[in-house]
Amino acid sequence: MLNIHLPTPEGIIADYRLVTTEERAIAISPAFNRIAYAAAHVVIDPQHQGADWLKNPRVDWDSTLAYRHHLWRLGFNIAEAMDTAQRGMGISWDIARELIVRTLQEAKTVPGADLAAGVGTDQLEAAEATTLAQVIAAYEEQMELVEKHNGKIILMASRALAKAAKTPQDYLAVYNRLLEQSKDKIILHWLGDMFDPALTGYWGSTEFETAADTVLEIISNNIDKVEGIKISLLSKEKEIDFRKRLPSQVKMFTGDDFNYPELIEGEDGYYSHALLGIFDAIAPVAAAALNELAQGNKSEYYRLMNPTVPLSREIFKAPTQYYKAGIVFLAWLNGHQQHFTMAGGMQAAREISHYAEIFRLADQAGLLQNPQLATQRMQSLLKLYGL
Repeated sequence: MLNIHLPTPEGIIADYRLVTTEERAIAISPAFNRIAYAAAHVVIDPQHQGADWLKNPRVDWDSTLAYRHHLWRLGFNIAEAMDTAQRGMGISWDIARELIVRTLQEAKTVPGADLAAGVGTDQLEAAEATTLAQVIAAYEEQMELVEKHNGKIILMASRALAKAAKTPQDYLAVYNRLLEQSKDKIILHWLGDMFDPALTGYWGSTEFETAADTVLEIISNNIDKVEGIKISLLSKEKEIDFRKRLPSQVKMFTGDDFNYPELIEGEDGYYSHALLGIFDAIAPVAAAALNELAQGNKSEYYRLMNPTVPLSREIFKAPTQYYKAGIVFLAWLNGHQQHFTMAGGMQAAREISHYAEIFRLADQAGLLQNPQLATQRMQSLLKLYGL
């Protein structure tokens, strides 16, 4: 029996008895019938930070790359240098550039490893973006880096483009230009404003239907250059609607961290592949579930995957952009890093009752690999809050 006293959102300290007290072995021979990208987090090095650590944090490269090996072993592809890696929220383009190069090199040492890298415009401050030419140049610089190292591109949504663009035609001009010159197929990226308020009105409209028409026109204009599109709108209805409108050769990658089990399974012959931040946190259980889905065992797939959904909804609750704190918290609880410190001090972005709820829900979903270690670390965090 393993118990811990945990705070609740109501300010009560309640006793919690863990469901599992024994260490869980991870023994999976991955065989998925869906493409599954895990957007991976970055581990910083809190012992070697300079005075500018809020803008230029030191990265623990060994731990960061070790976590990617953990995901590869479980069968996941890596979506590198995305918002889960605190891109634009503590991790600058200079750091992201080194991260992309290091991970692409590391992937060459792993048979079958797959990696796609986020390409954006974050070296261009959004406040300074006044022309589409500036945005295109920033995108091109990052595309050139990834292509130079033979990487696959995820064309990320751009704060600078959201500021500089005035009409849907501006988005068409920028994306047509970038896709025309890309060497290989890329994955488009539609990130909702719940993840980043600076992206409000992306694609030239705040109306989903109008924005969707613009994206579909971009895809139609560049059908041979688009592998797929990731949609992160936290609305399964919108994703399903858009998925049915995609050309058959273009893949849907769900980024819906609220409704992923049913979107990945699909319906009426349509389904989504996955490019998810939550896969970083739930990787062992998600890998087992995806194996079951590939074997046609849908009831077992849902038995494993469904308990992860309340956990994901807690991690991604509003303000959603702070979800990275819950991702890193679970990596720490599970022994993948020796501290709970984040770039920009983002570990302080969430309340202690939030972390307590993540602890409970992770236990109930079978995601505390070593419950004794996780409990000790949770207790150490509670002490920092005087609990």
